[in-house]
Amino acid sequence: MNRADITNAVRQPASAAVAGLVFGGILCTVIVLFHNAAPELVADAAAWADDPSRRRSVDTALNLIPFAGIASLWFIAVIRAQLGSREDRFFETVFLGSGLLFVAMLFTAAAALKGILVLTAAGVSLPDDTLAFAWTFSSALLGSFGARMAAVFTLSVATMGVRTGTIPRWLAFAGYGTGALLLLTPPLPNLTQFLFPLWVLALSVLILVRRPEA
Repeated sequence: MNRADITNAVRQPASAAVAGLVFGGILCTVIVLFHNAAPELVADAAAWADDPSRRRSVDTALNLIPFAGIASLWFIAVIRAQLGSREDRFFETVFLGSGLLFVAMLFTAAAALKGILVLTAAGVSLPDDTLAFAWTFSSALLGSFGARMAAVFTLSVATMGVRTGTIPRWLAFAGYGTGALLLLTPPLPNLTQFLFPLWVLALSVLILVRRPEA
């Protein structure tokens, strides 16, 4: 297989579908792991670093996040390549910007918690205020700001899909509902947090099983 064949293969819809499945699956797993480590009360936000089982859950989630980010970037790149000139620059810019910002916020939140884990593993004693701040900072970054970028991403993809005829209307309307809930629900209930990765999974399955038009 020459270079042109490889380039063409990675730009195919199936490539986006696989990347979306990986991204959605990992993000669902990360959310579950963070829920397992989350303190019941905001006042106990420092407790996650004192409990070995919670630390393991957080550490596992942090180790998975880079792969979710890579899959997300691959998904974005292939979707852009497939749309090509069929979509105007406005929606393409919103789609690209919101996707990149979501990944950046995901990595920033992960880095804040990873720094705490590295320091505690090295025997550095950190005050509870620092531990609590790291957790609440990461939670706010993902639950408030990251969720809004996920909402914009979902709304823009659904809109581009309707305009280009690449997404069925039922899935686009599900995307609009998902985007609206993510955009307008502060703070996010537990089940709402799964809407974004589940919608990406549904879109990816659709892309994977749909036969190319003759």
